[in-house]
Amino acid sequence: MTEHLGFGVMLAWLLDHRKLSAQALADRAGLTANEVRAVLAREAPREDLLQRIAPAVGFHAVDLFILAGLAVPDDMAPLDAAAERWAPYIVMDALHLPVAERRELLQLIRSLPQEERPSVFATKRLAPLADPGGWVIRMLQYRNLGWTGMGKLLAVVSPTYLSASTYGVIGSGGKELTPRSVTDFAALLGINAGELAALTGVYLREVPPPPAPEAVDAAVLLWEARRLSAAQARHVSELARSMRGDSPNGYFINLPGS
Repeated sequence: MTEHLGFGVMLAWLLDHRKLSAQALADRAGLTANEVRAVLAREAPREDLLQRIAPAVGFHAVDLFILAGLAVPDDMAPLDAAAERWAPYIVMDALHLPVAERRELLQLIRSLPQEERPSVFATKRLAPLADPGGWVIRMLQYRNLGWTGMGKLLAVVSPTYLSASTYGVIGSGGKELTPRSVTDFAALLGINAGELAALTGVYLREVPPPPAPEAVDAAVLLWEARRLSAAQARHVSELARSMRGDSPNGYFINLPGS
């Protein structure tokens, strides 16, 4: 098992990469410089501190909790685990639509009424919190993707085409992350690939190009769909499928530009 470097080390690297000082981060996050310096000195970060730091460094708070090796609070998890069945199809069908219609679908997702959480969300069979593969797969699970959904969606938005079970192996620590997989995971997570590689200890020989527009839209749609109940997700999925004008029974693999 990989030894966890500690969130302070990760944050220090991130600030150095962004050319931000502890004071600058504190100002952005509404914290004191001493609070930030305490984390940089390897003091365990508080939950409220992580939630404030996240938007200041352009991360989702969920991902910072995972990188810090902490359990994600229940109220930050996807609303309904049963929506996992439709989440990948919402995105895959949306990506086969013209850009304007993708935007319409995104606005619909954001406009649907917020429903009550039906149950506590739980991830499935993952490595200890110190394993980089477990971090990345956990991040995808917190976007309501199961292993099968990961395989299908990544095949559409990236050159990565792995079996569902392989994602389970990566998540359990049985297969190391590769430069290709980190780059493709990062695009779907909406995280800078170079930063995710550095934080997970994966060496990239060269700076990867920016993610394709399809991948950028996929990351946003996937994240926003976390707020949907299973019934809402099914409705949006059926609508996205009906909006497609080309062969609605199949998907282009590795969409042009991705």
